[in-house]
Amino acid sequence: MPSVNLRQLRDTRQLKAWLKAGKTVEVRERNKVLGHLVPEARKPKPQPAEWPDFEARLKAIFGDRVIPAAAMLIEDREDRI
Repeated sequence: MPSVNLRQLRDTRQLKAWLKAGKTVEVRERNKVLGHLVPEARKPKPQPAEWPDFEARLKAIFGDRVIPAAAMLIEDREDRI
């Protein structure tokens, strides 16, 4: 496990390299351990949501019929007038 003194913490390049490599770094003052810097646990990327098959649903409900939406809308509006 790599260790650094408090004065050596100014060199953040080395510290970042260790943390990015997944190493825990020991922080010391006069050879006494003050604490540990632990890299953040890498979270797995969330999987995209599974979308339902809308085309299959449409076919299951209406079969092979073609429903002209514009014509239905016009008929519906004429009925309300």
